[in-house]
Amino acid sequence: MSYTPTRSDFDQYMTPNYSPQQVIPVRGEGSRLWDQKGKEYIDFAGGIAVNSLGHCHPVLVNALKEQGDKLWHLSNIYTNEPALKLAKKLVERTFADKVYLCSSGGEANEAALKLARRYAVDHFGEKKDKIISFSQSFHGRTLFTVSVGGQPKYSQGFGPVPGGIMHAEYNDLDSVRALMGDDTCAIMVEPLQGEGGILPAKPEFLKGLRELCDQHNALLVFDEVQTGVGRCGTLYAYERYGVTPDILTSAKSLGGGFPIGAMLATDNVAKSLAFGTHGSTYGGNALGSAVALAALEFIDTPEVLEGIEKRHELFREQLETINRKHGVFQEIRGMGLLIGAQMTPQYEGRAKDILPLAIEEGLMALVAGPNVLRMAPSLVIPESDIVEGMARLERAIEKFVAQA
Repeated sequence: MSYTPTRSDFDQYMTPNYSPQQVIPVRGEGSRLWDQKGKEYIDFAGGIAVNSLGHCHPVLVNALKEQGDKLWHLSNIYTNEPALKLAKKLVERTFADKVYLCSSGGEANEAALKLARRYAVDHFGEKKDKIISFSQSFHGRTLFTVSVGGQPKYSQGFGPVPGGIMHAEYNDLDSVRALMGDDTCAIMVEPLQGEGGILPAKPEFLKGLRELCDQHNALLVFDEVQTGVGRCGTLYAYERYGVTPDILTSAKSLGGGFPIGAMLATDNVAKSLAFGTHGSTYGGNALGSAVALAALEFIDTPEVLEGIEKRHELFREQLETINRKHGVFQEIRGMGLLIGAQMTPQYEGRAKDILPLAIEEGLMALVAGPNVLRMAPSLVIPESDIVEGMARLERAIEKFVAQA
């Protein structure tokens, strides 16, 4: 019996923790999508900064098909060639000496936090257990990562939550100093806060965090789940700042749409993740590793990385042109192809109201909190798609302003 799912089926069969848009995309190519009725959309959402090469990129499709005919999954009882090739590539291109592979950004951050505490126990004893993160940060949905994340709404109702976690103010080094002590084992920070509003770190802030960690024998953990693998114009955002962490987490763009995550660490730190201390059943599976390696190798080229900055400028120019006409944005910010447009006080908290209007015009976009319109498209989105997508966004904003 043939069966075509509808949006109402979501409400009937799936848990209500999401509230998806009314359209159901069924096909994608490049930076464009088509729904069940054949309507076309330009994709500025990028699967929340995941679809780094758009939809069905031939490099990723070929890697998936080739590996799919060979080997999918073995578990961590055995290793496999694609995982080893991916780990080697990540080590060669970053500060790291060792790589742990998993299935998501949340898993990567969970591993990083566990490693930081284990390292502190191994070297300084159990009393060195405090973790500092930042208000409005986001690090995942496990109980540990949601507690380290600085948005209480995500942890409310799930208590008791893990202890020993403190939150400072982003880009405020004095607020970190006030919490820092010899019992601090780690600071976890996003080089650019994603869910917190597309807010880049100040260079002196990250450099100050590095110095504080060195002074107090604490580890500096960079959450690059959203900023990594070309998203900010370099392979990882830490390169832009000249600040090297002890641990880095990666996911989203790493798989180009295939679920995969990675935690990268220096040799000295990684030793504390000894045999049996942590694991992931699907982590480092051959299929995901093969796709991620193909994505990484394609993105890590001058042509792609330099093109990201060019596209960033085009996005910014187009948004500023729209804003001169309609005056809805207070600030346009971000790095590379992770861009946020903060609403003016007149439209405070109403960024989400633009999304269904954009859908009507054939455009998919995101928000980052209630007050920031977010764009995280393919890193190789054609410039013509940017221009056309912005024309659709302007029509949506015209409707938004008229309805306000």
